Amino acid sequence: MYILFVGDVVGSPGREMVKEYVPKLKEKYRPHITIINGENAAGGKGITNEIYRQFLEVGAQAVTLGNHTWDNREIFEFIDQAKYLVRPANFPEENPGKGIVYLKMNDLEVAVISLQGRTFMAAIDCPFKKADELIEQAKKRTSIIFVDFHAEATSEKQAMGWYLDGRVSAVIGTHTHVQTSDNRILPNGTAYLTDVGMTGPYDGILGVDKDLVIKRFLTNLPVRFEVPKTGRALLSAALIEIDQKTGFAKKIERILINDDKPFYS
Repeated sequence: MYILFVGDVVGSPGREMVKEYVPKLKEKYRPHITIINGENAAGGKGITNEIYRQFLEVGAQAVTLGNHTWDNREIFEFIDQAKYLVRPANFPEENPGKGIVYLKMNDLEVAVISLQGRTFMAAIDCPFKKADELIEQAKKRTSIIFVDFHAEATSEKQAMGWYLDGRVSAVIGTHTHVQTSDNRILPNGTAYLTDVGMTGPYDGILGVDKDLVIKRFLTNLPVRFEVPKTGRALLSAALIEIDQKTGFAKKIERILINDDKPFYS
């Protein structure tokens, strides 16, 4: 079976890329499950119910989140009813929403887990211990387990990959918005990629207006970051092939679509 994972969607340029290219990617690769990270989808911070539903309509079966989960306050109105919306599981227990969902694929189930790192990020619950807990739970239902690890430090992401090798189908990093080239199958069968990259403005800096970011570096003064609404855009994704009997990964491929790497059907 194949899982298509689309990296951090940033603002309206990212949403337009999803709308245009996810159907084309699904037609080309025929993934059984499509997952989108949507934590930056609403103007760069958070997600709305309308955007969440748009992602489902375009062909996603699950939408994962990250450290910007609560930045758009509308989410408190719908997260508990959003069946396929997955926020980091290691947020404090009192948080609304859920950190794992199960997706049906014919007579199989696929577990989708979201976790958030702690290095250079908020001091939330331990993602490694939470992973142990959820994997034990998921293994009672399925051997196919996908983990979106939303973290800043490459070392923490690699540590999670090695820690879960042989216990999950894939550990794919998000959050840093730059696609890494270290996709591999770890020795015990887990697909790994430090960061899948972002889907959004191509000529910005991590999805933000480049002039604003440069101004911040030059002056060290507070600057309100904004997502450009026009200009070139890119889409970053990964395609993972999984043995549905064992749950182990067989192949992982990076996908990058931009003006320098155009999409070919």
